[in-house]
Amino acid sequence: MTSAFFGLRFDFRNPAFAGTSPAERYEAALGMAEWADRLGCVSIAVSEHHGSADGYLPSPLPMVAAMSARTANVRFMVAALIAPFYEPLRLAEDMIVLDHLSKGRVDLIVAGGYVHEEFAMYGVPMNERAARVVDVVSTLKAAFSGEPFSFRERTVKVTPAPFRPGGPSISLGGSSEAAARRAARIADGFIPSVPEVWEFYRDEVITLGRADPGPCPIGENRTVALAEDPDKGWEQMAPFFLHETNAYGEWQAQDEVASPYRMVDDVDALRLTGQYAVLTPDEYVAELRAAPFPFAFFHPLCGGMPIDLAWSSLRLFEHEVLPAFEE
Repeated sequence: MTSAFFGLRFDFRNPAFAGTSPAERYEAALGMAEWADRLGCVSIAVSEHHGSADGYLPSPLPMVAAMSARTANVRFMVAALIAPFYEPLRLAEDMIVLDHLSKGRVDLIVAGGYVHEEFAMYGVPMNERAARVVDVVSTLKAAFSGEPFSFRERTVKVTPAPFRPGGPSISLGGSSEAAARRAARIADGFIPSVPEVWEFYRDEVITLGRADPGPCPIGENRTVALAEDPDKGWEQMAPFFLHETNAYGEWQAQDEVASPYRMVDDVDALRLTGQYAVLTPDEYVAELRAAPFPFAFFHPLCGGMPIDLAWSSLRLFEHEVLPAFEE
């Protein structure tokens, strides 16, 4: 075991220029999850969006189910599930099955969503987001109790009861003061899109008479990949980094949603932002050692990253970074 912790995230963007099928990308991610679990990975996050031209994963629960079947210890985070597009009772059943399949290793972040085209696709008015988030969270919590509860003027009971007493934890995601304060009132936690809104959550928790949740749990949004030659690695990887930030940035620009992503003109401008970095293993070891808590976080298939390049980065982490932290 090592004293450096690490996590992975996947969203499965697969633009046409990546030249891979969704099936190939899904299988690669399952292999990466299995690899990560063997090395002591603590967390794998899987995201969702809908109707995206680049094939962004629309259905995270089957993916997490598949990953859980290939792993034994790593925890999974659905980050985030877009609540307005789900029927709450059916979601509760799916989450309970997933809780059993994973033996209690799945946690859930629920969000309201922000991409206009997704709401049009589902025929859901955007002004219903907050109410639908509250409906989903309250239904899940009641269902996870294992007891009968009132749902839309009828009494229901979701079976079986969860594997983990109380079921998966439910946090809210969001980028606004309203979302932060809502999380304090109805959820188990809050994972903000940007650090600036954390203090609203913290204030609301304290106002409600609960213990101070402390400082923001998220830091700088930065994607790191590893290469023996960082300049060559950047040349190979930058088009995929650029696709990611511009795809997110286009969504963000619809309503100026608070987001760590912004559109940029080209890979040179992107490199200057520092939001994406290609480092040597030695450089990353030095960064991690300088951090108060050495936590490495990878988005290996970022923006449609070629599978061989993604594996190359992960193997460098396995063979040249992790050993530097062996106790």
